Amino acid sequence: MTTTAPAASSTSSRRWLALALIAAAQFMVIMDTSIIGVALPKMQADLGFDPQDLSWVFNTYVILFGGLLLLGGRLSDLFGARRIFTTGWAILGVGSLVAGLADGVAVELTGRAIQGAGSALIAPAALTLLFQVFGGSNEFPKALALYGAAAPAGGTAGVFLGGVLTEYASWPWVFFINIPVAAVVLLLTRSVMPAGKTGRGSLDLAGATTATLGLGAVVFAIVRAPEAGWTSASTLLAGLGGLALLGVFVALQATLRQPLMRLGIFRAPNLAAANVAQLLLGAAWIPMFFFVNLYLQQILGLGAFASGAALLPLTVTIMIGMVAVAPRLIARFGPNAMTVSGLATLAAGLVWLSFIDADGSFVVDVLPASLVTAAGMAMAFIPSLGTALSSAAPEEGGLAAGIVNTSYQIGSALGLAAMTAVAAAFGADEAGNLAELTNGFSAALLGAAGIAAVGAVLAAVLLQKPAASPAADRTDSKLVDA
Repeated sequence: MTTTAPAASSTSSRRWLALALIAAAQFMVIMDTSIIGVALPKMQADLGFDPQDLSWVFNTYVILFGGLLLLGGRLSDLFGARRIFTTGWAILGVGSLVAGLADGVAVELTGRAIQGAGSALIAPAALTLLFQVFGGSNEFPKALALYGAAAPAGGTAGVFLGGVLTEYASWPWVFFINIPVAAVVLLLTRSVMPAGKTGRGSLDLAGATTATLGLGAVVFAIVRAPEAGWTSASTLLAGLGGLALLGVFVALQATLRQPLMRLGIFRAPNLAAANVAQLLLGAAWIPMFFFVNLYLQQILGLGAFASGAALLPLTVTIMIGMVAVAPRLIARFGPNAMTVSGLATLAAGLVWLSFIDADGSFVVDVLPASLVTAAGMAMAFIPSLGTALSSAAPEEGGLAAGIVNTSYQIGSALGLAAMTAVAAAFGADEAGNLAELTNGFSAALLGAAGIAAVGAVLAAVLLQKPAASPAADRTDSKLVDA
């Protein structure tokens, strides 16, 4: 007894340190989508960005991130999640250095592309490692909740830290901050993470290329459409070309012997439905976060630091909900019911937020409604994520992680692009006119509410209780065992 207890304690400590590194991965890859927002005006002045091209500092990262996630999941299955996890962190560190040292537009976008590629390796590998470390244990629901809470925490921290670093240091530090974190993760990972299994097979580089280029072209079309026109030649060519490339990607996956994404994986019970829920959750949530931040700064006049601080109650609510409340509710009502009710609650909160006023205040117009949206996110994210991951066979855990991350990121990119177009159509392009800006932001928030409502309806229709089987029993126990 005197020898086994310390060994068990040491093993438990390593598992929770592993979880800290996995959660840090989720925190950082999401933070890197939001931390640059406040720094963009100074980057524009220093690097010479044209105003219409400035959004590509965000889009370049998200497109490479979302487009290569499936490849990252496949690499995790073939070469081991730990190896791909550390490789991704090394690439993210290099990209952060390039982006921080950039002295021109091309170098900056190159750095952001490298960052996105690194994150595309980190994210699915991190989810695979989470299952390897905690899967099947009584601690899995808590570990998944902590992992899930790291995403909104990273989003809010990005806004807050971006304001602090830009105001009190300089804009390159929104990138340099990744480097010491990457160094610590690389130092600790090998000692606390399992090596994991490796597999045999080939890489579908054609699939990775068509998926990334197709997604990039579709996002480009949506982002540029408000300026160029929805029926302009550039918009139609980019949009139709992107859809054609995505069609080629699907055709390749259906015909190749070793595709990047085996289409048959979607026959797993609820996997496709859970990914639809994740896609629409991202498409509703990210625009909310984006336009609420703009409302705080451009309408209410809050500075970068104050705006980030104003979003902290939302983040605290999400973290408490995901860690302490969601697992108990899932245990009582089941993951399917929680996914539906969470999306419906998010839709209700977004409708409330759409009543923002040009003469409003944070306490009246933002705080209560934002807490409702936070509750909805907390209720929907964990069960839909857990269902998507648990539905796949263990040997395809990396692929399932890549697919669900891709769903959320694509939803985020397309949702933000579409709601930006909606905001512009309803007056948000009228710079300096606070009433028109508010109308545009309100329309975008109402549009995001519609996306969440559609997600709730589809989840209610598509999510079904799996047929009784040992595999289904294991899936249910992972999600509801408290």
